[in-house]
Amino acid sequence: MTTDAQLATDILAPASISIILPAKNESAGVASLLTRIRQVAPTAELMLIDDGSSDATPQIARKHGAQVISHPYSIGNGAAIKAGARAAKGDMLLFMDADGQHDPADIPRLLAPLAEGYDMVVGARSRGSQASLGRALANAIYNTFASLMTGHPIQDLTSGFRAVRASHFRRFLYLLPNGFSYPTTITMAFFRSGYPVAYVPIQAGQRQGRPSHLHPWRDGVRFLLILFKVATLYSPLKVFFPVSGLLFGTGLGYYLYTYITAHKFSNMSALLLTAAVVVFMMGLVSEQITALSYREGDR
Repeated sequence: MTTDAQLATDILAPASISIILPAKNESAGVASLLTRIRQVAPTAELMLIDDGSSDATPQIARKHGAQVISHPYSIGNGAAIKAGARAAKGDMLLFMDADGQHDPADIPRLLAPLAEGYDMVVGARSRGSQASLGRALANAIYNTFASLMTGHPIQDLTSGFRAVRASHFRRFLYLLPNGFSYPTTITMAFFRSGYPVAYVPIQAGQRQGRPSHLHPWRDGVRFLLILFKVATLYSPLKVFFPVSGLLFGTGLGYYLYTYITAHKFSNMSALLLTAAVVVFMMGLVSEQITALSYREGDR
């Protein structure tokens, strides 16, 4: 039987895979991480995308054999991912965080399903890998909602540890945001386009060096918007139609109530029924816009 390591060895041919690490001020642990990656994938193209670091991160990365692309100032994690994807030469791209949370030993396990026909493989973090109870709860909500939208089980919507086919990934660069929600966008884009996605369980470690760039208060609203992004990226009508149906049912029920009790058609009933039609039409238009967006990506 072929093992994951043997499959990964076949994939890790010269110039066939590019390992891309977005980084900002990761000097405390980047040297150790790059050394461990080289031990697992000695022939892979190794790229570090420096998102405006103010420490020695890019210098350390170059010293340890990584190709470095530096932004003059911080643009965002998603922008670093896009810069790496544009410059990478490999047929497969593997993204991982530069803060030490992702174990290079898991790289062969993520690569193996690509050899089996999958187009993207995501490292699904265990519950014990979550940074906090609040983040674990939020991720559980995201995963459940995304699974309902797509009809496929999504084990980790926001994991940044993933391997993809470069040609497919580059199709959706224009959709990816510059911020931290790129994993959500690319996951829904792959499902929408019918590309098979696999999940491999991983154990994420503790961050090394500086604290996380994420701040609960500042980023809370942005992460709540992930739920709306999931809907609009996959099938807007799946969200708009239930809302429209609720408004229509409420309006019809209120009309029957006022007709029985007062023999009249109230303004509130008219408002609710009109709102139901408007929301439904917005859903149809959004669905067409989404379809056209993915059609544009095929060109």
